[in-house]
Amino acid sequence: MRFFDAEQVHRALGFDALADAIADMLRSSPVAPLRHAHALSSTDSLLLMPAWSDGAQGALGVKLVTVMPGNRERNRATVNAIYVLLERASGAPLAVIDGEALTLCRTAAASLLAARFLARPGADNVLVIGTGHLAPYMARAHCHGRSVSRLRIWGRNGVGAQTMAQMLRDEGLPAQAVDDLELAVREADIVSCATTATAPIVRGAWLRPGCHLDLVGGFRRSMREADDAAVGRSRVYVDTFAGALAEAADIVEPLERGVISRADVLGELAQLVTGEVPGRTSDAQITLFKSVGTAIEDLAAARLLLQNAGADGG
Repeated sequence: MRFFDAEQVHRALGFDALADAIADMLRSSPVAPLRHAHALSSTDSLLLMPAWSDGAQGALGVKLVTVMPGNRERNRATVNAIYVLLERASGAPLAVIDGEALTLCRTAAASLLAARFLARPGADNVLVIGTGHLAPYMARAHCHGRSVSRLRIWGRNGVGAQTMAQMLRDEGLPAQAVDDLELAVREADIVSCATTATAPIVRGAWLRPGCHLDLVGGFRRSMREADDAAVGRSRVYVDTFAGALAEAADIVEPLERGVISRADVLGELAQLVTGEVPGRTSDAQITLFKSVGTAIEDLAAARLLLQNAGADGG
Protein backbone atom coordinates (compact mmCIF):
# COMPACT_ATOMS: atom_id res chain seq x y z
CA MET A 1 0.00 0.00 0.00
CA ARG A 2 1.27 3.47 -0.95
CA PHE A 3 1.06 6.78 0.89
CA PHE A 4 0.95 10.07 -1.03
CA ASP A 5 1.51 13.36 0.76
CA ALA A 6 0.31 16.73 -0.53
CA GLU A 7 3.52 17.53 -2.42
CA GLN A 8 3.40 14.21 -4.26
CA VAL A 9 -0.25 14.74 -5.21
CA HIS A 10 0.32 18.23 -6.62
CA ARG A 11 3.43 17.13 -8.49
CA ALA A 12 1.76 14.10 -10.12
CA LEU A 13 -1.64 15.48 -11.18
CA GLY A 14 -1.57 17.80 -14.19
CA PHE A 15 -4.75 19.66 -15.06
CA ASP A 16 -5.23 18.30 -18.60
CA ALA A 17 -4.59 14.69 -17.66
CA LEU A 18 -6.84 14.95 -14.61
CA ALA A 19 -9.66 16.59 -16.59
CA ASP A 20 -9.37 13.74 -19.09
CA ALA A 21 -9.40 11.16 -16.28
CA ILE A 22 -12.55 12.69 -14.79
CA ALA A 23 -14.19 12.59 -18.22
CA ASP A 24 -13.24 8.94 -18.65
CA MET A 25 -14.60 8.10 -15.21
CA LEU A 26 -17.89 9.88 -15.93
CA ARG A 27 -18.31 7.82 -19.13
CA SER A 28 -18.01 4.60 -17.09
CA SER A 29 -21.29 5.14 -15.17
CA PRO A 30 -19.73 5.31 -11.69
CA VAL A 31 -21.73 5.21 -8.47
CA ALA A 32 -21.41 7.98 -5.89
CA PRO A 33 -23.97 8.05 -3.07
CA LEU A 34 -24.62 11.41 -1.44
CA ARG A 35 -22.02 12.08 1.18
CA HIS A 36 -22.72 10.79 4.68
CA ALA A 37 -22.51 13.50 7.33
CA HIS A 38 -22.28 12.54 11.00
CA ALA A 39 -22.44 15.02 13.88
CA LEU A 40 -19.76 14.11 16.39
CA SER A 41 -20.85 16.95 18.66
CA SER A 42 -22.67 20.27 18.38
CA THR A 43 -19.72 21.59 16.37
CA ASP A 44 -17.66 18.65 15.07
CA SER A 45 -18.54 16.61 11.97
CA LEU A 46 -17.34 13.54 10.11
CA LEU A 47 -18.05 13.29 6.37
CA LEU A 48 -17.73 10.11 4.31
CA MET A 49 -17.69 10.33 0.51
CA PRO A 50 -17.60 6.92 -1.25
CA ALA A 51 -17.57 6.12 -4.97
CA TRP A 52 -16.92 3.10 -7.15
CA SER A 53 -16.94 1.97 -10.76
CA ASP A 54 -16.72 -1.29 -12.68
CA GLY A 55 -15.25 -2.33 -16.00
CA ALA A 56 -12.17 -0.72 -17.50
CA GLN A 57 -12.39 2.17 -15.03
CA GLY A 58 -12.93 -0.19 -12.09
CA ALA A 59 -11.98 1.43 -8.80
CA LEU A 60 -13.27 1.90 -5.27
CA GLY A 61 -12.52 4.66 -2.82
CA VAL A 62 -13.73 6.85 0.00
CA LYS A 63 -12.75 10.28 1.29
CA LEU A 64 -12.92 10.86 5.03
CA VAL A 65 -13.24 14.46 6.15
CA THR A 66 -13.33 15.92 9.65
CA VAL A 67 -14.56 19.42 10.40
CA MET A 68 -13.44 20.64 13.82
CA PRO A 69 -14.01 24.41 14.30
CA GLY A 70 -12.34 24.28 17.71
CA ASN A 71 -9.04 23.53 16.02
CA ARG A 72 -8.58 27.23 15.34
CA GLU A 73 -7.88 27.70 19.03
CA ARG A 74 -5.36 24.85 18.87
CA ASN A 75 -3.56 26.40 15.89
CA ARG A 76 -4.57 23.42 13.76
CA ALA A 77 -6.54 23.09 10.52
CA THR A 78 -10.31 23.18 10.85
CA VAL A 79 -10.78 20.69 8.01
CA ASN A 80 -8.69 17.56 7.57
CA ALA A 81 -9.12 14.85 4.95
CA ILE A 82 -7.61 11.62 3.71
CA TYR A 83 -8.56 9.49 0.73
CA VAL A 84 -8.41 5.69 0.75
CA LEU A 85 -8.20 3.93 -2.63
CA LEU A 86 -9.01 0.22 -2.75
CA GLU A 87 -8.87 -2.49 -5.38
CA ARG A 88 -12.34 -2.88 -6.88
CA ALA A 89 -12.20 -6.66 -7.29
CA SER A 90 -10.88 -7.59 -3.84
CA GLY A 91 -11.36 -4.52 -1.68
CA ALA A 92 -7.67 -4.61 -0.77
CA PRO A 93 -6.24 -1.18 0.16
CA LEU A 94 -3.98 0.34 -2.50
CA ALA A 95 -3.23 3.86 -1.30
CA VAL A 96 -3.80 6.47 1.36
CA ILE A 97 -3.73 9.99 -0.10
CA ASP A 98 -3.69 13.52 1.31
CA GLY A 99 -7.35 14.45 0.95
CA GLU A 100 -7.03 18.24 0.81
CA ALA A 101 -4.49 18.14 -2.01
CA LEU A 102 -6.61 15.67 -3.95
CA THR A 103 -9.68 17.88 -3.50
CA LEU A 104 -7.91 21.03 -4.66
CA CYS A 105 -6.62 19.34 -7.81
CA ARG A 106 -9.85 17.58 -8.79
CA THR A 107 -12.04 20.64 -8.16
CA ALA A 108 -9.96 22.80 -10.47
CA ALA A 109 -9.72 20.05 -13.09
CA ALA A 110 -13.51 19.55 -13.06
CA SER A 111 -14.02 23.25 -13.76
CA LEU A 112 -11.45 23.06 -16.55
CA LEU A 113 -13.37 20.12 -18.01
CA ALA A 114 -16.66 22.03 -17.83
CA ALA A 115 -15.06 25.10 -19.42
CA ARG A 116 -14.05 23.02 -22.42
CA PHE A 117 -17.77 22.82 -23.25
CA LEU A 118 -19.03 26.10 -21.79
CA ALA A 119 -16.41 28.84 -22.17
CA ARG A 120 -15.80 30.60 -25.49
CA PRO A 121 -12.72 29.15 -27.23
CA GLY A 122 -11.15 32.61 -27.48
CA ALA A 123 -11.80 33.60 -23.86
CA ASP A 124 -8.62 35.33 -22.70
CA ASN A 125 -9.67 37.52 -19.76
CA VAL A 126 -10.00 35.53 -16.53
CA LEU A 127 -11.19 36.79 -13.14
CA VAL A 128 -10.81 34.72 -9.98
CA ILE A 129 -12.84 35.81 -6.97
CA GLY A 130 -11.41 34.58 -3.68
CA THR A 131 -7.97 34.19 -2.15
CA GLY A 132 -8.28 30.97 -0.13
CA HIS A 133 -6.49 27.66 -0.66
CA LEU A 134 -8.56 26.73 -3.72
CA ALA A 135 -8.38 30.06 -5.56
CA PRO A 136 -4.87 29.77 -7.10
CA TYR A 137 -5.73 26.32 -8.44
CA MET A 138 -8.79 27.76 -10.16
CA ALA A 139 -6.60 30.47 -11.68
CA ARG A 140 -4.07 27.95 -12.97
CA ALA A 141 -6.77 25.66 -14.36
CA HIS A 142 -8.65 28.38 -16.24
CA CYS A 143 -5.41 29.72 -17.71
CA HIS A 144 -4.27 26.24 -18.72
CA GLY A 145 -4.31 25.74 -22.47
CA ARG A 146 -5.53 29.30 -23.10
CA SER A 147 -3.69 32.33 -24.39
CA VAL A 148 -4.77 34.41 -21.39
CA SER A 149 -3.94 38.08 -21.70
CA ARG A 150 -5.34 39.15 -18.32
CA LEU A 151 -5.73 37.24 -15.07
CA ARG A 152 -7.27 39.33 -12.33
CA ILE A 153 -7.68 38.46 -8.68
CA TRP A 154 -10.24 39.99 -6.33
CA GLY A 155 -10.68 39.25 -2.64
CA ARG A 156 -12.28 40.90 0.35
CA ASN A 157 -8.78 40.99 1.77
CA GLY A 158 -6.82 43.20 -0.60
CA VAL A 159 -3.51 42.07 0.84
CA GLY A 160 -4.45 38.46 0.18
CA ALA A 161 -5.29 39.31 -3.43
CA GLN A 162 -1.95 41.07 -3.88
CA THR A 163 -0.07 38.13 -2.37
CA MET A 164 -1.85 35.61 -4.58
CA ALA A 165 -1.33 37.71 -7.71
CA GLN A 166 2.40 37.96 -6.99
CA MET A 167 2.65 34.20 -6.48
CA LEU A 168 0.94 33.57 -9.83
CA ARG A 169 3.13 36.17 -11.57
CA ASP A 170 6.15 34.33 -10.24
CA GLU A 171 4.78 31.26 -12.05
CA GLY A 172 4.58 33.20 -15.31
CA LEU A 173 0.88 34.04 -15.32
CA PRO A 174 -0.32 37.62 -16.12
CA ALA A 175 -1.93 38.09 -12.70
CA GLN A 176 -2.99 41.40 -11.21
CA ALA A 177 -4.95 42.17 -8.04
CA VAL A 178 -7.95 44.47 -8.54
CA ASP A 179 -10.14 46.51 -6.20
CA ASP A 180 -13.15 47.21 -8.46
CA LEU A 181 -15.09 43.93 -8.56
CA GLU A 182 -17.93 45.21 -10.74
CA LEU A 183 -15.60 46.49 -13.44
CA ALA A 184 -13.55 43.28 -13.36
CA VAL A 185 -16.68 41.12 -13.78
CA ARG A 186 -18.01 43.33 -16.60
CA GLU A 187 -14.77 42.87 -18.55
CA ALA A 188 -14.15 39.16 -17.85
CA ASP A 189 -14.67 36.24 -20.25
CA ILE A 190 -14.41 33.70 -17.43
CA VAL A 191 -15.38 34.48 -13.83
CA SER A 192 -14.44 31.80 -11.30
CA CYS A 193 -15.70 32.15 -7.71
CA ALA A 194 -13.96 30.17 -4.99
CA THR A 195 -15.25 31.78 -1.80
CA THR A 196 -17.10 30.97 1.40
CA ALA A 197 -19.61 33.78 0.80
CA THR A 198 -23.04 33.50 2.38
CA ALA A 199 -24.53 36.31 0.26
CA PRO A 200 -24.16 36.88 -3.51
CA ILE A 201 -20.98 38.57 -4.69
CA VAL A 202 -21.50 38.43 -8.46
CA ARG A 203 -24.47 40.33 -9.93
CA GLY A 204 -26.18 39.19 -13.09
CA ALA A 205 -26.34 42.76 -14.37
CA TRP A 206 -22.53 42.76 -14.52
CA LEU A 207 -22.16 39.68 -16.78
CA ARG A 208 -21.39 40.51 -20.38
CA PRO A 209 -22.57 38.39 -23.33
CA GLY A 210 -20.31 35.39 -23.85
CA CYS A 211 -19.17 35.19 -20.22
CA HIS A 212 -18.70 31.85 -18.48
CA LEU A 213 -19.44 31.88 -14.73
CA ASP A 214 -17.80 29.12 -12.67
CA LEU A 215 -19.11 28.75 -9.10
CA VAL A 216 -17.15 26.35 -6.89
CA GLY A 217 -17.11 27.87 -3.42
CA GLY A 218 -20.61 27.26 -2.06
CA PHE A 219 -21.26 23.70 -0.93
CA ARG A 220 -24.00 24.27 1.67
CA ARG A 221 -27.50 25.71 1.54
CA SER A 222 -26.25 28.69 3.57
CA MET A 223 -23.72 29.76 0.91
CA ARG A 224 -24.29 31.97 -2.17
CA GLU A 225 -21.83 33.41 -4.68
CA ALA A 226 -24.11 34.72 -7.48
CA ASP A 227 -27.47 36.47 -7.37
CA ASP A 228 -30.72 35.28 -8.92
CA ALA A 229 -30.25 37.53 -11.94
CA ALA A 230 -26.95 35.84 -12.78
CA VAL A 231 -28.58 32.44 -12.66
CA GLY A 232 -31.62 33.62 -14.60
CA ARG A 233 -29.49 35.04 -17.44
CA SER A 234 -27.37 31.90 -17.82
CA ARG A 235 -27.44 28.51 -19.43
CA VAL A 236 -27.08 26.51 -16.21
CA TYR A 237 -25.09 23.29 -15.77
CA VAL A 238 -24.02 21.43 -12.61
CA ASP A 239 -21.45 18.82 -11.67
CA THR A 240 -24.19 16.40 -10.54
CA PHE A 241 -27.93 16.85 -10.25
CA ALA A 242 -27.97 14.88 -7.00
CA GLY A 243 -25.50 17.17 -5.27
CA ALA A 244 -26.37 20.57 -6.74
CA LEU A 245 -30.14 20.25 -6.45
CA ALA A 246 -29.81 19.25 -2.80
CA GLU A 247 -26.93 21.40 -1.57
CA ALA A 248 -26.24 24.35 -3.90
CA ALA A 249 -28.11 27.44 -2.74
CA ASP A 250 -27.00 29.20 -5.95
CA ILE A 251 -29.31 26.79 -7.81
CA VAL A 252 -31.88 25.75 -5.19
CA GLU A 253 -32.95 29.24 -4.11
CA PRO A 254 -33.67 30.52 -7.66
CA LEU A 255 -35.61 27.29 -8.25
CA GLU A 256 -37.65 27.79 -5.09
CA ARG A 257 -38.46 31.40 -6.03
CA GLY A 258 -39.41 30.51 -9.59
CA VAL A 259 -36.57 32.51 -11.13
CA ILE A 260 -35.70 29.36 -13.08
CA SER A 261 -37.47 26.04 -13.53
CA ARG A 262 -36.02 22.56 -13.16
CA ALA A 263 -35.89 22.37 -16.97
CA ASP A 264 -33.52 25.36 -16.95
CA VAL A 265 -30.84 23.26 -15.24
CA LEU A 266 -29.76 21.92 -18.60
CA GLY A 267 -27.38 19.16 -17.70
CA GLU A 268 -24.71 17.70 -15.48
CA LEU A 269 -21.04 17.29 -16.27
CA ALA A 270 -21.39 13.64 -17.32
CA GLN A 271 -23.99 14.63 -19.92
CA LEU A 272 -21.69 17.28 -21.36
CA VAL A 273 -18.87 14.75 -21.57
CA THR A 274 -20.98 12.11 -23.31
CA GLY A 275 -22.66 14.61 -25.64
CA GLU A 276 -26.11 13.87 -24.23
CA VAL A 277 -26.68 17.60 -23.80
CA PRO A 278 -25.09 20.47 -25.74
CA GLY A 279 -22.88 23.03 -24.05
CA ARG A 280 -22.33 26.52 -25.42
CA THR A 281 -23.95 26.92 -28.84
CA SER A 282 -23.18 30.60 -29.53
CA ASP A 283 -20.55 33.15 -28.58
CA ALA A 284 -23.17 35.45 -27.05
CA GLN A 285 -24.55 33.00 -24.49
CA ILE A 286 -23.81 33.37 -20.78
CA THR A 287 -23.02 29.98 -19.26
CA LEU A 288 -22.88 28.92 -15.61
CA PHE A 289 -21.30 25.84 -14.07
CA LYS A 290 -22.13 25.11 -10.44
CA SER A 291 -19.94 22.60 -8.63
CA VAL A 292 -20.48 21.28 -5.12
CA GLY A 293 -17.97 18.46 -5.50
CA THR A 294 -18.52 14.78 -6.13
CA ALA A 295 -16.71 11.67 -4.99
CA ILE A 296 -16.52 10.60 -8.65
CA GLU A 297 -13.87 13.28 -9.20
CA ASP A 298 -11.94 12.13 -6.14
CA LEU A 299 -11.99 8.55 -7.43
CA ALA A 300 -10.74 9.56 -10.87
CA ALA A 301 -7.94 11.63 -9.32
CA ALA A 302 -6.85 8.87 -6.94
CA ARG A 303 -6.83 6.28 -9.73
CA LEU A 304 -4.76 8.55 -12.00
CA LEU A 305 -2.34 9.30 -9.16
CA LEU A 306 -1.68 5.59 -8.58
CA GLN A 307 -1.28 4.98 -12.32
CA ASN A 308 1.23 7.82 -12.61
CA ALA A 309 3.17 6.53 -9.63
CA GLY A 310 3.42 3.12 -11.31
CA ALA A 311 4.47 4.65 -14.62
CA ASP A 312 7.22 6.58 -12.85
CA GLY A 313 8.40 3.43 -11.13
CA GLY A 314 7.44 4.81 -7.75
